[in-house]
Amino acid sequence: MLLHGKIHVHPTPSMLPVGVIIKLAKLGDGPEIFHTIQGEGVSVGAPAVFIRSSRCNLHCHWCDTDHTWNFEGTPWKHEKNTKYQKSAVTWEMETAAAAERILSFDCSRTIITGGEPLLQESAFLEVIQVIRQKKPAHQFEVETNGTRIPCPEFAAAVDQFNVSPKLANSGMEEILRIRPDALRFYAANPKAWFKFVVASADDLQEIKELMRLHDLPREKVILMPEGRTSAELDRIAPWLAECCRDCGFRFSDRLHIRLWGDKRGV
Repeated sequence: MLLHGKIHVHPTPSMLPVGVIIKLAKLGDGPEIFHTIQGEGVSVGAPAVFIRSSRCNLHCHWCDTDHTWNFEGTPWKHEKNTKYQKSAVTWEMETAAAAERILSFDCSRTIITGGEPLLQESAFLEVIQVIRQKKPAHQFEVETNGTRIPCPEFAAAVDQFNVSPKLANSGMEEILRIRPDALRFYAANPKAWFKFVVASADDLQEIKELMRLHDLPREKVILMPEGRTSAELDRIAPWLAECCRDCGFRFSDRLHIRLWGDKRGV
């Protein structure tokens, strides 16, 4: 595949290095790997282990996981107006160790999130392979911003893609946040669901236009209110739920915010 003028060779399992290092977000004195329930999207309420990758190729101004990319020395702006020391919020570990930590929770579903996990696609494929050797039926969801096409081996290994294309409300330039080739790939993939963060009614027309341009299936589109508190969600959720009912979309609340507030590790 040709990406930005360079030949991109997709890794195959035989090409993967042994014991590669994966960069994860740091939580307390360890990696951000935790057992909870899925709070968003089509799998909401399902018990799951989350593993959060560090690094992202986007920098949305309202991002609630900006500790994965908003580092000291970077020019990007965030509404919190806070920068992080990269070494203080990054945990590096071998993929086998990450897999063992996930397996220690005895849970059958893992959510690979970020940041943008596909920036470390080869490493996460190793994590999946190690876990599947011991738990062949283990389910994997990948949460992605939809700007990168996974390699065939990674796409085959993942059970569900939770694709969240960013809208203009993210503060990102369209050329960075919308990649037509990637959206077409996910639109044709039966494993993909599309989740849009809605901040106002103005976002609805933009969503419908993206659906039209990139053939996103209406029955796989999920709308979710933007907000980090129940009060913020409540300003949007009632009318957004009615919109989903009338337009044939799915509605997703943010269950983890309702239960635990804007906390990490839950």
